[in-house]
Amino acid sequence: MTGRLLYVCARPQREAAVAEWASFRDGLGVASDELVHHDLVREPLPAELERYAGVVVGGSPFNVTDPDKTDAQLRLERDLESLASTALDGRTSAMFTCFGIGVVTRLLGGVVTLDHPEGTGPTDIALTAEGADDELFGILNPRFEALTAHKEGTAEVPPGATLLARNDACPVQAYRAGVSLWATQFHPEPTAEAFVARMAVYRAAGYFDADAFDDVAALVRTVSVEQPTLLLRTFAARALAA
Repeated sequence: MTGRLLYVCARPQREAAVAEWASFRDGLGVASDELVHHDLVREPLPAELERYAGVVVGGSPFNVTDPDKTDAQLRLERDLESLASTALDGRTSAMFTCFGIGVVTRLLGGVVTLDHPEGTGPTDIALTAEGADDELFGILNPRFEALTAHKEGTAEVPPGATLLARNDACPVQAYRAGVSLWATQFHPEPTAEAFVARMAVYRAAGYFDADAFDDVAALVRTVSVEQPTLLLRTFAARALAA
C-alpha cells in the first residue's frame, strides 16, 4: 500500500472533472502528488486498488435510474460496483459521493428512486444516533450544512448498511457499509465558489432554473462547508494512518 489516495472521476465534462479533483485535494488536505486522478469515464478501473490508502468517488451527471445508458456508462457503473466490493471486503477504504451512493445502494440490494431529489444549494443535515457514534461522522456537529444537487436518492438505508445522516427531503444522506465504505448523497468536497463554478458547467442540465443562476449562486455562497471538509480530513487521516 502506498501513502497516496485515489480520486475516481465519473464526470464526462473535463473542466468539471479537473475542478472536482482539486476540490477533493483541498478538502482532504493532501498535496497534489498525494491524490491520484483516475478518469473512470475514459479508462477502466485500475488494478490492485489495495495499493491506495483510500479512494474517493466524485459525482456525475449520470443517474442510476437513467432509462437509457450508453455502454460507457454501464461499464463505469460495473467498475464502481467492483470498487465498492473491494471496500466492503476491507481491502481499501472508500467514500462514494452523490451519484456514487446510488451505485452502492443498488449493489447492496437497496432501492434508488426519483422520489427524493434536492435542489442546487445548501441543505441542513442531521446525524442519526449511529452517525454520532461513527468514527468519521461522530466528530461532526449533530446538525450541519452541506451542498446538494441530485435528481435521485436512496429510498431507505440498504440491507447491511448503517444510516448515519438524513434530512426531511432525503431520508438517506449518508451511510456506512462494512467497516471501510462510506457513502454520502451530499457533496463533501466543494467550497461555495467551486460549487458555483460547477453550476456554470451544468447550467442547462436541469438541476436548477438556468435563468435563476445568479439567485441560486447567491444562496450557495451563504453555506458553510466547515463540517463536510472536516469529514474529508478525517477520512484522509484514517486511511493514511492504516
